[in-house]
Amino acid sequence: MRVQRGPLAAPCVVASAERLPFDDQSFDAVMAVLTVHHWTDLEAGIAELQRVARHFSLVTYDMDIQRNFWFTRDYVPEIAEAECSRVPSIERLTKLLGPCEVTELPIWHDFTDGFMTAFWRRPQAYLDPATRRACSAFALTDEQAVDRGVARLREDLASGTWQRRYADLATRDHIDAGFRLITGKSVHAARTEATA
Repeated sequence: MRVQRGPLAAPCVVASAERLPFDDQSFDAVMAVLTVHHWTDLEAGIAELQRVARHFSLVTYDMDIQRNFWFTRDYVPEIAEAECSRVPSIERLTKLLGPCEVTELPIWHDFTDGFMTAFWRRPQAYLDPATRRACSAFALTDEQAVDRGVARLREDLASGTWQRRYADLATRDHIDAGFRLITGKSVHAARTEATA
């Protein structure tokens, strides 16, 4: 991703979430988008996020909801098994973050980013190997399980089974796929304000 940045891009700092090279309260706000499930030490990453900024915005997803997504549930349930082992629950995150607000982020039918549930109304996209390569959930799931599920989906699309089973999706403009925006004030900032 760093290589793809243009010559006029803002400076880029190479660091891990668990050890950020910034002074305390260096930023008004920090943002972590679909990243916490990649951190090696969630508690350390959250502590750093809270240390370096006064406010935070974090985007993650609720596996209790996402495990029931039609592709995961009916075609490749192994994805949910792999994801549940690495995606922290909303409850765990909010406990670590302290007082915060959790907001549902709807997934619109014409969403252009290629994350796991983006194609909920465009199932043929899951047949494309390039689409699957762009999503870490596929990369972390047994390849044979993915191949079996994709083959079943291909058959169901060709026979019209998918269209009949999920006809209600064609009438919807968005779904709740479990994505959540978590916002709040750093506990360090709150303490500083309380003593000021």
